[in-house]
Amino acid sequence: MNKSIINTNSAPAAIGTYSQAVKVGSTVYLSGQIPLIPETMELVTESFVAQAEQVFRNLSAVAEAAGGSLADCVKLTILLSDMEYFPEVNEVMARFFDEPYPARAAFAVKQIPKGADIEVDAVMVTQE
Repeated sequence: MNKSIINTNSAPAAIGTYSQAVKVGSTVYLSGQIPLIPETMELVTESFVAQAEQVFRNLSAVAEAAGGSLADCVKLTILLSDMEYFPEVNEVMARFFDEPYPARAAFAVKQIPKGADIEVDAVMVTQE
């Protein structure tokens, strides 16, 4: 198996025992991103929309480091602190993705690291 670890300073450093992404062949598994500002590792807190935008910017940076873009994502998993944010996440996502959209699942969970309101991970397929 040809596995490579993806790392970029343009996205938050891992805050645990994981890699920002792992590439196997043309498939890239992007770890969950929360709304941390990469340069300061501070959590965005001003609004849910601001948090969601930061998460998708972070995912985009990791996707680019892996040789792709958000357009190459085929599957997203979105974790929310409350399903009341579901309409807002759809609005933000529409600014970062074009049709055809990736497959997606969204769940409300009890807690997200650092007290964030959103975490998103992705599976991406790149050109080899």
